[in-house]
Amino acid sequence: MPVTAGPTPRPPFDAAALDEAVATYPDLNLELVDRASSSNEVAAERARAGAPDGLVVVVDHQTAGRGRLDRTWETPAGAAVTFSLLVRPTVPAGRWPWIPLLVGHNVAKSLTALGYSARVKWPNDILLTVGAPEAGAEKKVAGILVERIDTPAGRAAVIGVGINVGTTAEELPVDTATSLALASDVPTPERSDVLLGAVAAIREGFDVWQTGGEPAQERLRTSYLSHCATVGLQVRAQLPGGGALEGRASDVDPDGRLVIETADGPRPVGAGDVVHVRPADSVG
Repeated sequence: MPVTAGPTPRPPFDAAALDEAVATYPDLNLELVDRASSSNEVAAERARAGAPDGLVVVVDHQTAGRGRLDRTWETPAGAAVTFSLLVRPTVPAGRWPWIPLLVGHNVAKSLTALGYSARVKWPNDILLTVGAPEAGAEKKVAGILVERIDTPAGRAAVIGVGINVGTTAEELPVDTATSLALASDVPTPERSDVLLGAVAAIREGFDVWQTGGEPAQERLRTSYLSHCATVGLQVRAQLPGGGALEGRASDVDPDGRLVIETADGPRPVGAGDVVHVRPADSVG
């Protein structure tokens, strides 16, 4: 009986090349892990053990990652870029809700720099158009989970990012997801280039925002709005208690909340206030 060959193994990250590249960023320190349940879990452990701001934990094969609201985010070996960046913010706690939006915005910018037309679905899902621009659908190519943790050295944030790079259609968990390889006919970039571009964009954007005060936050808000796929749509925001808000998403306010123009007037909602926000005419 003939033996059916399995899928061709994808190459792992080149640890030496990544170390050399990250060495050009003095405020970053990279740890490469072949396999782990979650990059955020590893980074949180390192943070509680005293790891400094700037640690980047890269997991080649994530087996039980989590997204927002405990949704799963698993990545086949060699198919995606999955990493967590540890930061120790010095900004007031009231500004922390902007971190997920900042990360989504800068990951989208890093993919745009690689030739993709990336936009952000509020608060921080990264969308790419699959198919012709005039008829294509926007699908999710990357997800983000930011977790606040307490450590002996003070509060910290673990920024988890997962980007589908070479993931095939059969490997995607839902038909509303995509990968860089599926979204474009151009050659798929190397995972190391996707990783380094995203990490550098987040780090730079975070540092500018953290040191620039309110003016920097307003510049971020303006830039975020220009790349937000949600603002301007008729949306339905599902609430945790089972209710919903419907109306036009008109703005993102200075606190990072999505403003929905309902029949009863404008209603701002934070990421923690909703289960999900979808176009009002979508199903499910």
